[in-house]
Amino acid sequence: MHISSIGAGMYSDLSIADVALPGTITETSLNALFAQLDYDNDDAISVGNVREFPAMGTPPNVVNVPVYGQATSQQIQGQADAPSIELQLNYVASEWASGTVLGDMVGDGTQRVFRFTLLNAKPPGLASEPSGLGMEENSIYYWVGKVEALTVTPNLTDSNVATVTVTIQSDFYGAYTINEP
Repeated sequence: MHISSIGAGMYSDLSIADVALPGTITETSLNALFAQLDYDNDDAISVGNVREFPAMGTPPNVVNVPVYGQATSQQIQGQADAPSIELQLNYVASEWASGTVLGDMVGDGTQRVFRFTLLNAKPPGLASEPSGLGMEENSIYYWVGKVEALTVTPNLTDSNVATVTVTIQSDFYGAYTINEP
């Protein structure tokens, strides 16, 4: 079921399906896609060491337009830009090196399905089966996107930080939930 209380999303997860996109994109097809993936064989990979997740969801495309002689601006709907999100990670070079699953995704131009799962408690596993995520309250968002860039910022007093830029190639789908069995 969906999260029903206030809490910190400290067990939230971003997973990437490294398989062909489903023919039809619906809640059922997206849940089924992740339910059949094998994390051990890199069909899907969970992005680890996330320091900070960005806001998830469809951004507003409202433009404030000043009107001469009025104290307040008018708001009009503007042209939506293709959104992107940036993840802040504690950088572990071996996870993002050339020849690794994540490293090879950067800039390869391949569209993949992304799943962001908001979790306030740790589930027994990150599989999309009811025996995993469904054991804890969760809210899930899906989208199709591309891993576009990885930039690393060395840090002398804290961990090295990487910023991963993901462009969004579809609408956001959700919030959905996976229920316990």
